[in-house]
Amino acid sequence: MPEIRPFKGLRYNPETAGDMGNIICPPYDIIPPAMQQELYDSSEYNAVRLELPKEDDPYGAAAERLAQWMQEGVLMQDDEPALYPYYQTYTDPEGNTYTRKGFFCALRLHEFSEKKVLPHERTLSGPKKDRLNLFKRTQANISSIFGLYADDQLQADKAIETFAAGHDPIVDAAFQGVRNRLWKMTDPDIVSTVQQVLLDRQVYIADGHHRYETGVNYRNLRAEENPSHTGEEPYNFILIYLANIFDEGLIIFPLHRMVHSLEQFSPGGLIDTLSTNFEVKPLGGREELRQYLDGESSSHVYGVATSAGVWGIRLKTPPETLLGDSVPLPLLRLSVVVLHELILQRMLGITPEAMRSQANVIYEEDDRKVFEAVEKGDIQAGFIVKPTTVQQVLDISGEGEVMPQKSTYFYPKIMTGMVMHKL
Repeated sequence: MPEIRPFKGLRYNPETAGDMGNIICPPYDIIPPAMQQELYDSSEYNAVRLELPKEDDPYGAAAERLAQWMQEGVLMQDDEPALYPYYQTYTDPEGNTYTRKGFFCALRLHEFSEKKVLPHERTLSGPKKDRLNLFKRTQANISSIFGLYADDQLQADKAIETFAAGHDPIVDAAFQGVRNRLWKMTDPDIVSTVQQVLLDRQVYIADGHHRYETGVNYRNLRAEENPSHTGEEPYNFILIYLANIFDEGLIIFPLHRMVHSLEQFSPGGLIDTLSTNFEVKPLGGREELRQYLDGESSSHVYGVATSAGVWGIRLKTPPETLLGDSVPLPLLRLSVVVLHELILQRMLGITPEAMRSQANVIYEEDDRKVFEAVEKGDIQAGFIVKPTTVQQVLDISGEGEVMPQKSTYFYPKIMTGMVMHKL
């Protein structure tokens, strides 16, 4: 079972670094160039300068800054190991407010084949090479993995919540409408309780697959280079944020698909093609579509928005009768898998490579932006999907399958700069 440990966190000193709202940043893989520049401009100590530097030698720049900021006291390493409770309070697109509760810890690295830590998405070689270079040069986990575990008794949650209620956070910072609070927890009894809870559970990676696999690769490299390797060195562990799937603040947003730049595309032709395998229902607009999707229990229902109108579509037959053995049965339960395999690939001729590179498909979590893009003529068609459920993530991971990329969008993202882990 997975082993978690408290660790001596590397943290910003707010007295030196300034307002943490100007310091923290999202993970590297969702920072476009425009945001990167905005983050650079927000503070000379913004974590993006470690996570995703702009310099020609980004890894060298990150390592140099890390050492300099520690020397100057901008960054400080805690004297004693701790777990770091981390609460994020946010409002969803419909105006509902949630607080997702979890904690940072050091997780012992395992190969996926050991079945102690399970993935749910495929990874690409490019990002893993990039992160490995950063690990090597900085010898630190700058940003965190996001992991899930299942404890319907909420044992760790209750212990941590009691602690948080009685202590002021060491960080309380807002970023893009999300309140981020961090505590440092060294109480040995609470730490032991949390560790015991996790010993009986598997960890499922929600976000950060590339960084996790990079952590395993980095550990293997360091172990080979270290003749005194014991398995207890910090590089045998990786920084992870863990949340309970039974936490009421844990929400997965859908990731809708926006199709563009297809030759010989026509809205009428699309609907005619879809009607072969789907029941097609004309709808009055976004709100009527939302009601349609909410009222359908099937996973294989979608909204289609084009310049010619809005439709709700539902698969007529079980997906296995259409896709056969080309897709493993557990994956056929997912709406995005059928959307990709049947509609985007077979009906519209978009290749998996084009989807990965977003040559013909853009991913968007806010359905309002999909409708705006259709109205402006920026895209040819928008496909509105229902969100993947947390239980589907766990079921598919547990059965040894992996989802296509962009199957899940756990919101909000874990902020980089809250706490880091020296290797």
